[in-house]
Amino acid sequence: MSRDPLSDVKIVESWGKNALPWTKAVRDGQIDSRRLITNQAIVEAVLSRSPRTVLDLGCGEGWLTRELAARQIQVTGVDAVPDLIEKAQSAGGGDFRVASYEEIAAGKLKISVDVMVCNFALLGHKSVEAMFRAAPSLLNAHGALIIQTLHPIMACGDFPYQDGWREGSWTGFSADFTDPAPWYFRTMESWIKLFRDSGFQLLEVREPVHPKTRKPASVIFIAEVADRVFALASKPDLRDTDSAQHGVPARFTSQPATS
Repeated sequence: MSRDPLSDVKIVESWGKNALPWTKAVRDGQIDSRRLITNQAIVEAVLSRSPRTVLDLGCGEGWLTRELAARQIQVTGVDAVPDLIEKAQSAGGGDFRVASYEEIAAGKLKISVDVMVCNFALLGHKSVEAMFRAAPSLLNAHGALIIQTLHPIMACGDFPYQDGWREGSWTGFSADFTDPAPWYFRTMESWIKLFRDSGFQLLEVREPVHPKTRKPASVIFIAEVADRVFALASKPDLRDTDSAQHGVPARFTSQPATS
């Protein structure tokens, strides 16, 4: 029986085949958008929360884990691909573990952190939804879920603007890559609904702009568990003057998007 070419399982299989060229591409700075804007954008988003502990979910070869750990943050990097975790462990700079999103949803990780970050790591369908449902249990009080992903408007291309599986491509990468991973496209409305349905309140949406194209290079969502946000809103000492006048927690005030 053949494997469904558009599935969560196929994504993991493809990344397993491409662990070595991906590691080289990331560490050699071969990905233009990452080098110019999105790497710094996600680091700034995480640091804006002043975390002491971070879970880097879908950490790949571990660059973000190492970057944050260098700032004296305790970081755990997790990925479903053993070969990528092996590359991460060989470079050091963090606590790296192998676990699938399904295993995490089932409670495999016995940790609680200030920030859970997913950097271009949420490519699947049902596995991503399961991870979202499990995320609140992995966050400390006032902890944040931060996600950077492809901007739906830019990633849609010529396809209809609706949720669904898309075939992958390694266009622009070296010939060492093979068997591209499929990915599940979500509209902006669907991303927002996924946060809400999973018990989160979006605090901020950032749209990092590519310095060359002057178009969105990605979108970054920053959210907290909804009931914890509303608990903050009920405490006057956690409001700033302008926000209090409008009945909005200080944490709701926007920050400039990275550009």
